Amino acid sequence: MLKKGISLRGIEVFEALAQTGSVAQAAAITGLSQPAVSQQMRNLETAVGAELIDHGRRPMRLTPAGRLFLRRSEAALSELRLAQSEVTVMDLAHLGELNLGIIDDFDDDLTPRLATILADSLTGCRFRMTTAGSNELAQAIRDKNLHMAIAARTSEKVPGVIEYPLARDPFIIVTPAGSRAQAQQLLAGEAEIPFLHYAAGQLIETQISSFLQDQDLELSARFEIGSHLALMAMVARGIGWAITTPLGYMRATRFHDGMRVMALPFPDAARQISLFAGSEWSGPVPRDIARTMQRLMEAHMIGPATARRPWLADKFHLIGDTTG
Repeated sequence: MLKKGISLRGIEVFEALAQTGSVAQAAAITGLSQPAVSQQMRNLETAVGAELIDHGRRPMRLTPAGRLFLRRSEAALSELRLAQSEVTVMDLAHLGELNLGIIDDFDDDLTPRLATILADSLTGCRFRMTTAGSNELAQAIRDKNLHMAIAARTSEKVPGVIEYPLARDPFIIVTPAGSRAQAQQLLAGEAEIPFLHYAAGQLIETQISSFLQDQDLELSARFEIGSHLALMAMVARGIGWAITTPLGYMRATRFHDGMRVMALPFPDAARQISLFAGSEWSGPVPRDIARTMQRLMEAHMIGPATARRPWLADKFHLIGDTTG
């Protein structure tokens, strides 16, 4: 049995403080007030019987006991988040058929998890899941080849389709780890490395180009890359820099050591990820799938990303209160 005073919230606060070294940033990540963060930390240290963080330093640093406790607590939190995201009960047994499309941004991690969760709930149902780019999924919804799709919102509203917003995914800058260029230098074309474009025709490329045009920025298109992971690999190899999103960055974990991440200095630059369903599918089914997808995004994308990059906390987040 855990000692009195050790709570899940206290461990989450400790993890946030360990990552950021700042009470203010830990408060932003956990959604607590700064006094509440300090109280949770005091309660945890009292219960453990050891000082876990050197409170006298700025930024705060872990003590030897804190480093040991962090290794164990991170493993425990990871398992709890995994359980929360995957133990989901949906009443889908009554469905005879479900055709669902999902953006290829989630292929590496979230799509397999969602597929297994749905398969457990769809007893006796003919289930088809396809992955593609957002433009293709939007067209498939228009043509009624899909019942639902999880994708980035396009500029065109589709009649007869209901949108369930899932998350805000802001645009960010990724550069090679060794580059010291700042955002304004990169955007002005003054850096020593070129800008790497997504391939023309992809929705993310259209959105980035439209945003740059709105800011009167023009970046040459020497490279156009259709594969997201290939683009991230080129950044990590020092070939150039790119504009992507936290979802894209988190998908490229294998290249993180070779990349530096910074904010795009325009706070409104973001895309929206939503679930789209034909109006005949209004009701609990799309809402349940949307809630499940949000739990997966929070546990496996948003939570880890904001823990590593606290400045993302107010930019990269779920939309609406649909996970309760």
